[in-house]
Amino acid sequence: MAKVNIWGVPHAYELISPNAQTEVLVFIHGWLLSRAYWQPLVSDLAHQYTCLTYDLRGFGESSQTIEQRLPPCDCSLPLEATRSPYGLAAYAADLVCLLNQLNLCRVWLLGHSLGGSIALWAAYLAPEKVKGVICINAGGGIYLKEDFDRFRSAGQQIVRFRPQWLRRLPLLDLVFARAMVQQPLKRAWGQQRLNDLLKADPEAARGALLESTTEAEVHLLPQIVSALKQPAYFIGGQQDSVMELQYVNHLASFHPLFRTATGNVYELARCGHMAMLEQPRALAKVVQEILAKHTTPSLV
Repeated sequence: MAKVNIWGVPHAYELISPNAQTEVLVFIHGWLLSRAYWQPLVSDLAHQYTCLTYDLRGFGESSQTIEQRLPPCDCSLPLEATRSPYGLAAYAADLVCLLNQLNLCRVWLLGHSLGGSIALWAAYLAPEKVKGVICINAGGGIYLKEDFDRFRSAGQQIVRFRPQWLRRLPLLDLVFARAMVQQPLKRAWGQQRLNDLLKADPEAARGALLESTTEAEVHLLPQIVSALKQPAYFIGGQQDSVMELQYVNHLASFHPLFRTATGNVYELARCGHMAMLEQPRALAKVVQEILAKHTTPSLV
């Protein structure tokens, strides 16, 4: 693990580069998670592509109390990227600066859940750097007030009431291994999810939840998708109860690829909300299929 300073905040990352001529895949995790969950998918792809995983500001090994995020002095980004430290645009601006610091360009962004929204924003903010986007268990664009109110309330309760002694409760890791998935995960992943929940900075966890689910933000996301010049694909789980396929298809429909013969939506059978852990091999095959459509001859 290495760390890089982005506007005053140390960010943990891992970069695996088998060949300087390969495509660069950048993986963005979801809410209350960390870069750790990409490991099974990266294991299947790293022999063929350069892979970058990192922890979002306030999560994983980038978790810390953030008193002030320094203004973006080294990136040419629109004002919306700096208005709030925990909005989608702000996290996307962090990513753009990470790419700058690591001297990476023409990358593919793979984002899970909240990370998918951040990936779309980053593609919008930096079209000269981002070659394409693959959203995993991510969608949206429809604001249902009562549903969002319940989701925001439940999320805030999770963040507020998470004492460290939860680690000592017997079998709690088994509960987390069964949450939001079609088939139970290995127990170690349940423990990882519990650890990441307890490790997340409360301000970042609450801010990312609340600011990504406002009515304005939800309605803005389809506009971001429709404005993209790069390809954007969406991969959903057929049994995903968190981001149902209807919402995946809805957001995907704003991109021109949705109306092509092959479309831009893929479905994974027997899969809930954690595709990279539940179906890593199947997911890797879809990712490879997508990238093969857009690989330049010099990279073959």
